Amino acid sequence: MEDNIFTKYIRQNSLFKKDRDTLRPSYVPASLPHRDTEIHQLAAILSTALKGERPSNVLVFGKTGTGKTATVKYLGNEMRSYTKEKAEDFTLHYYYINCEVVDTNYGILAHIGNRFITQWEERIPFTGWPTESVYSKLRGELDKKRRVVIIVLDEIDKLVYKSGDDVLYHLAKINDDLKQASISIIGISNDLKFTEFLDPRVQSRLGEEKMVFPPYNASELKDILTQRAEMAFEDGVISESEISLCAALAAQEHGDARRAIDLLRVAGELADRDSQEKISEKYVYKAKNKIELDCIAEVIRTLPTQSKLVLYGIVLSADNGSNKLTTGQVYDVYKELCASIGASVLTQRRVADLISELDMLGTINARVISKGRYGRTREISLSVPIQETKDVLEEDDEVHAISLPTIYKQMRLL
Repeated sequence: MEDNIFTKYIRQNSLFKKDRDTLRPSYVPASLPHRDTEIHQLAAILSTALKGERPSNVLVFGKTGTGKTATVKYLGNEMRSYTKEKAEDFTLHYYYINCEVVDTNYGILAHIGNRFITQWEERIPFTGWPTESVYSKLRGELDKKRRVVIIVLDEIDKLVYKSGDDVLYHLAKINDDLKQASISIIGISNDLKFTEFLDPRVQSRLGEEKMVFPPYNASELKDILTQRAEMAFEDGVISESEISLCAALAAQEHGDARRAIDLLRVAGELADRDSQEKISEKYVYKAKNKIELDCIAEVIRTLPTQSKLVLYGIVLSADNGSNKLTTGQVYDVYKELCASIGASVLTQRRVADLISELDMLGTINARVISKGRYGRTREISLSVPIQETKDVLEEDDEVHAISLPTIYKQMRLL
């Protein structure tokens, strides 16, 4: 039988062990390095649930990648493991909800309520009921037996900003209406200020306990990556120096463990695709560029057409050797691009605003410089790779229709 296109990739030896999911940020290991203090602090609060009593509500704060979600999920696994070994006269439930996925008041209440409804025909529909009816159904199902329910609301600030705090008010006060069951909330957020948008009654009930997770330093990130590398890679695939490099690069990004783990995984995948036996520093830097480029590419793809034309003009100028441009020069190239595809031309003032927006997104660098008695102007340069950015922009049909030889010729005349 003729070889399939995937055959050579399947047959080649891999740097990874069977389960490469250990290098996903969503993976929760059996131990969490450098989070003992936070684990024990949160465990002390939640331990009352194992006695059948309602623990305090907790708000967990910290920057992205500081181990908040992993710690809370880890404790959930530990609590489930403990209750399996004990025969208690109550039931413990520990549910995790990502508020970026379930982001409405109705959705949260329905999601929780349906966890306790076994008959499909009795389940709360995705939409259509009054909120009071959903709340009443949830309360009735909860109170059918003695139980303690812990609800983890990850990215809780996204829920508040989009849908307000009504659902938090309902969940915070539901214990007043329950006789057998009780509910506690763990809210996870990287926005310390979101509580300012809460009703004072919700603030006082929800924020009974607060915890702040500090960012990891390079040494701590190295320990985390060493643990994950041992689980993910075959022996001898990556050395201590490459792990240290991943940790150092991630530490520069405010101690983000997710960033460090992604960096390690992508470096391994790139080396694996090239049939390498080891992960060298070259692949760590390649992974860094790839991750950054993937983020930038997504931003560029979602730009409006006019912004793409402005950025494309800057890219073509840089490709033509003009690395530092004024707003006027960018506008001249932009007009030529519009003329080549018959697009409407914005005013120079509006294009200046678009340049500011591109600067804010990090695709260009537009700094104000002084020309002495001639006043001040902006010096505009590209801050992303030329060819990769051009390739992403040319995915747009209108940008792709631009005749480059003609434009390059006109640019030389400007």
